[in-house]
Amino acid sequence: MQRILNVLAWIGTALVFGAAAVRILGFTDSLTVSANVDRYAMYASWAGLALVVLYTLAQWRSIVEWFGGRNARYGTLAGVSVIVGLGILVAANYLSNRQNKRWDLTSNKQYSLSDQTVKLLQDLKSPVKFLVFDRNTNFERFRTRLTAYEYNSKQVSTDYIDPDQRPVEAKQYEIQQYGTIVVEYMGRKERITNDTEQDVTNALIKVLTPSKKKVYFLGGHGEKDTTSQDRTGYSGIADALKRDNFEFDKLVLAQAGSIPADATVLVLAGPTTDLLEQEVPILRDWITKSGKLLVLMDPSDNLKAPVEMPRLTSLLTEWGINATKSVVVDLSGLTQVATVPVVAPPYPGHPITERFNLITLFPMVRAIVPAANPPSGRVPQPILQTHQRSWAETTLAQLETPESLKPEPDKGDLVGPVTIGVAEAVTNKPPEPEKKPDTPAAEPPPASETRIVAIGDSDFASNAYLGVEGNRDLFMNTVNWLAQQENLISIRPRDPADRRLTLTAAQFTMMFWLSIVLVPGLVMGTGVYTWWRRRG
Repeated sequence: MQRILNVLAWIGTALVFGAAAVRILGFTDSLTVSANVDRYAMYASWAGLALVVLYTLAQWRSIVEWFGGRNARYGTLAGVSVIVGLGILVAANYLSNRQNKRWDLTSNKQYSLSDQTVKLLQDLKSPVKFLVFDRNTNFERFRTRLTAYEYNSKQVSTDYIDPDQRPVEAKQYEIQQYGTIVVEYMGRKERITNDTEQDVTNALIKVLTPSKKKVYFLGGHGEKDTTSQDRTGYSGIADALKRDNFEFDKLVLAQAGSIPADATVLVLAGPTTDLLEQEVPILRDWITKSGKLLVLMDPSDNLKAPVEMPRLTSLLTEWGINATKSVVVDLSGLTQVATVPVVAPPYPGHPITERFNLITLFPMVRAIVPAANPPSGRVPQPILQTHQRSWAETTLAQLETPESLKPEPDKGDLVGPVTIGVAEAVTNKPPEPEKKPDTPAAEPPPASETRIVAIGDSDFASNAYLGVEGNRDLFMNTVNWLAQQENLISIRPRDPADRRLTLTAAQFTMMFWLSIVLVPGLVMGTGVYTWWRRRG
């Protein structure tokens, strides 16, 4: 009888370990486990456990005898210690699952998501699913990135699918190649084939905001060109607009005669000549009817005979914004060129610059300040201000002799900090609904806003300066605020820093001799010398 019980105990142990192995291999995707196999593994584990329990109960006499001896006390103490230790491990594991915490200790924060991505994830109101279609052996390269998305929002889930093993789902999601990520939100889908944060977040933005906003760049006055890849071009801004799900186009108002109905934001980027007379009433009417306008107005290139823009400056004055005839000079030491001021945190309080902790640089910028007595109901707010050791020079001819520059408030210079950017939002009163007899009063339509931002420089967003730490984000935050997409105002994903060590041929040779010959030779020589002395 004892021999049969021993055999049953070994069979039970084998069943338990075999079932555990099947479950573990299936969980790690090392083995394809169907639903039937998984169910049979569960049955086998219960059967094996029952056989082990049966064997244990059959040994009750031996167990009682053992507990009657002195060794039982020591064994009980050891058993309690093991149980307490296991309890601590279980509690720690439970708390780590419930209170997950990550620390990114890399210098360039390569495992952390950008502020924009985190903000999008924390604002999610409905579930988002990431579906990764690739071979089983390639799943690990996606986990590091997508786990960070799951960590920042409970609304995010990820499913890893091998198209060869689950072809029906691959066909359903129209998968054409391995390494495809599908972002799914409320029935909307976006496919990408790259797992960088920029691409994943861009796809997330597209499914969250399916209706694209359209930005028009005004043309015909020497403005910046979104198709130009030159230093002064705006091709980098065009790429940034695409990533935030904006459409954009050029608008020559003198030819079109009106602003298109689908215009969300109108950008006047660095005009070198004034608006035409017939363009002003079109712009004025559009702005008044809840238009969104961004004016980037450079100082004149000709310091001795500055180009006047009375129509544009007058249009801004109607909204309480003064575009001064000046150039900001910065002697704070933050910049190597006095006429290229740097704006550093903290910025004036405004949604555009909220939690904005990056520096921005403005080559040749004029002061644009709120009017001392703005029209009623129109109150522009500063959003960009230079250092205290700066001023707005109004005698432009003096800029040709920088060694003699100094602030002269009595001659109209504006002493720092100098405001170089303002923003304004004005709530427009909705029209009264028509009152018809014998019908209940209709609800008034929701109030709309006119939004205007004016900055005294357009070159900060050009290709030459877009790489400055905060310039790209400042422009995109401004456009998103104008488009009333405050959820996209943040610091965007950046390309990972290149941490490679580049050596010249001479440095490589020196490194070789130092690490392969000199250091090992010194250690070996020291050992031989020590051995020789002890021997003597």
